[in-house]
Amino acid sequence: MNVLIVLIPVSVALGGLGLLACIWTLRHGQYDDPEGDAARILLHDAASPDQRTPSTEPRE
Repeated sequence: MNVLIVLIPVSVALGGLGLLACIWTLRHGQYDDPEGDAARILLHDAASPDQRTPSTEPRE
């Protein structure tokens, strides 16, 4: 029974932290465009020359 005196407040505190983290992500726009990046990677054509990284440039 003495363990419950510690475990109940700890579990309530962890639940509260999880709730605060969820609210923080909602307010900072973490879920604004969940499908955008997935569709963008499939529909994106070849990168323009100014977006290429050195590893994608053709070797001479």
